[in-house]
Amino acid sequence: MGLEPGLAARAETDQLKDGFNRVIDYLRVSVTDRCDMRCAYCMPKAFKGFQEPANWLSHQETGRLVNLFVGLGISKVRLTGGEPLLRRNLPDLVRNLSSLPGLTDLSLSTNGAHLVAHAPALKAAGLHRLNVSLDTLKPAKFHEITHRDCLEDVLAGIQLVLALGFSPIKINMVVQAGVNDDEVDDMLQFAVEHGLVLRLIETMPIGHAGLGKTAVDLTALTRRLVEKHRLIPYIEPARTGPAQNWRVPNSSAMLGVITPMSQHFCAACNRLRLGVDGTLYPCLGHNDATPLGRMMRRGASDAELIEAILSAVAHKPERHEFHERPERVVRFMSATGG
Repeated sequence: MGLEPGLAARAETDQLKDGFNRVIDYLRVSVTDRCDMRCAYCMPKAFKGFQEPANWLSHQETGRLVNLFVGLGISKVRLTGGEPLLRRNLPDLVRNLSSLPGLTDLSLSTNGAHLVAHAPALKAAGLHRLNVSLDTLKPAKFHEITHRDCLEDVLAGIQLVLALGFSPIKINMVVQAGVNDDEVDDMLQFAVEHGLVLRLIETMPIGHAGLGKTAVDLTALTRRLVEKHRLIPYIEPARTGPAQNWRVPNSSAMLGVITPMSQHFCAACNRLRLGVDGTLYPCLGHNDATPLGRMMRRGASDAELIEAILSAVAHKPERHEFHERPERVVRFMSATGG
């Protein structure tokens, strides 16, 4: 799959930089807005406002758009949802994307409940890196957070992907005051036992679900963890995301901390998000959006789509306004692509 004639050379000179000279090289791609869990910070329990499947991009349409982004300089793509493993024939999309020249990092975020069924096919299709959402190791607490009783399925999935050789495997823990903030040490020990990367994440005021949550200040909590476990700061050779990272002594495990609220990282933001319907969101904390999917279905050429992408990137906001205007983003996290 290649760009239309004449666009390849154009793409080489129009590398993605926004108006603040940030290089944009990371695209998160939602393949569904549906999820079989109802984590309160992401989606209300009774939520029914999903996209109609007819509005979802086909795998072929997703491949076309991602190919354009890669031609413009995107080198990292993460498949997200909702829960991406609910999307049919996902290995076909993975196989397509993993073969794109210039795409050096293809990963997937999942709630882990369906890994046992799907991980082998995804590995064979070219996927090598995973993020698994896991906020607790306690069955009752897991049900309280997700409204599902499938913790054992998630843990079995983690064991399988370890055996299959996925690496690294990151465990995403959204830390919530009075809910699971007392389990951080246990989760870090779990990461040490299995050689995982534990990533602690502050809640964000996205949609009505997120507005109801008070973020735990992970900056303060991290200082305690670093001192207690004698963690060693780790600087990645090329920063690949917003996490501040530490190595656990005498272990392959690591701790990553993501602090969009207490210590935002907007100055180093390198990402865009593509919704399941092809809507491009330049910033998680703003409502600015470009309907690439609708444009494509109305017959837009590759050149027209590229112009729209470049315009959206040029107008990417400098930073979120979660503190100043927490009510600004009314869409739910699941509708944005994680």
